[in-house]
Amino acid sequence: MKVRGIKRGQNIEILEQLNNIPDGTEIIIDVEFITNQITEPQPPLTDEERLARLNQLFGAWKNQPELTKIFTEIDQQRHTYQGRTLDSLDNRDNG
Repeated sequence: MKVRGIKRGQNIEILEQLNNIPDGTEIIIDVEFITNQITEPQPPLTDEERLARLNQLFGAWKNQPELTKIFTEIDQQRHTYQGRTLDSLDNRDNG
């Protein structure tokens, strides 16, 4: 997830709603400085650089019990039989 913010002293004011993160949750923020200057386009990444970046992401959701709970609930909902109602031929009006 990427969100924008503004640094004010030692605080960073988040400019977007974070309703999906409960209060009291410890988070890690990756700070990227945005300037108003036009920068040169970056050269494309090599295969090795791409693999290195992917390896940084692998396991990012590891050991997060709230995600296990969420996916368990999704799995239960997917496998719950919803059924459907059918009109019985015996209850039809024979008019």
